[in-house]
Amino acid sequence: MSDPPSSPAPKRWPPVIWALLIGTFAVRAAGFVYPYLPYRLDELHLDTAAASTVLALWGAGWFTGQLLCGWLADRIGRRATLASAMAVAAVGFPLLAEAHTPTALAVAAAVSGLVYDAPRPIVSAVVADTIPDEPGRAYLTGWRHFAVNLGAATTGLVGGVLAEPVGIPVLFWFNALVCAAFAVVALRVIPPSVPAHAPGRRGHREAFTDPLLWLLWLASLLILTPVAALFSVLPMMMAQDGLPPTAYGWTQVASAAAVIGLSPLLNPWLVRRAKRPAPMVGLLSASGIILGAGMGLAGLASSTAGYGAAAALAVPGEIVAFVAATDILNRIAPPSSRGVYAGIWGTTLAAAVLCAPALGGWALAHGGHHLVALTTLMTGLLGAALCLPLTALLHRPVRTPRASA
Repeated sequence: MSDPPSSPAPKRWPPVIWALLIGTFAVRAAGFVYPYLPYRLDELHLDTAAASTVLALWGAGWFTGQLLCGWLADRIGRRATLASAMAVAAVGFPLLAEAHTPTALAVAAAVSGLVYDAPRPIVSAVVADTIPDEPGRAYLTGWRHFAVNLGAATTGLVGGVLAEPVGIPVLFWFNALVCAAFAVVALRVIPPSVPAHAPGRRGHREAFTDPLLWLLWLASLLILTPVAALFSVLPMMMAQDGLPPTAYGWTQVASAAAVIGLSPLLNPWLVRRAKRPAPMVGLLSASGIILGAGMGLAGLASSTAGYGAAAALAVPGEIVAFVAATDILNRIAPPSSRGVYAGIWGTTLAAAVLCAPALGGWALAHGGHHLVALTTLMTGLLGAALCLPLTALLHRPVRTPRASA
């Protein structure tokens, strides 16, 4: 079997891809609502129970939004879904900025969480629709991950500088304005007839009963839990070591710098791997080992340099995990159900954000930093181990290959 054609150079990407890639960066760079929501709640002097409820409703909205937006992307089209989700964000984020009562904050948080990460499954589906070969999709996935991380670094830098002088509500309003602009861009650049044939209920029912998808989902959840630990467990451990909040900021800088430095090196290699007929299950497994070991080392650290090194060492696993999982997803998803497949898989990150602090908090309470190191390592290894039955299922002789659009 001959290799598929080489991945398209960036200059050959169609305008819709450039627009979505730039839009992905923009909404992430202006994504102040999620990281600064706890600070906003603290400003309002909410008690712990009320603040926890608001944050939990945000997480529930994020999880549900991935499923809903993926389903709608197949049912009513990519353009309508992305534009509608960004329009809801443009309304919901200001409500969150101006709300003061626990009830209003809870409602605004649930709605805002629903659409905060909405572009993820929709853009994934558009990429699979538009880029015909797996190397090209892998190449673009790598640069999407780069754009997201560069945007996240920008969020932290700009937010840290502006939060005090302009106020957190102003940052929320700016986040809303960028989402409104992205809605307009979606209406202008995404073709209205994608997908050509909307799936029926049977197609979506098959997605929810596809063992390949659920094995990929569970493996991805376990592998991405160490990634989520970077944003939840790491600051808890650093605080226990007496390190200031600025020290945690430096770990984020180290992680973002590693992504920016390593992505241009790893992406071409991942593209060459995507030319093979077999999906990247082995690489997904390897990413679980790297992430578990890399973030597990944070449990043995006690200084800013040590925590920063652990965050940076986990980055290769993070880059490979997102590209490899997307490669597998693209190969198993029928063209008519790409949105719902991407939406189901997209819930893994939301679920990991919920699981990581729960697991890390339990480990800190019962065994301290060393137990955090062990549980983080074991989580990554378990995710890697689940790739074995996924490989076996993918290579069943009776399996009919999925069609590619």
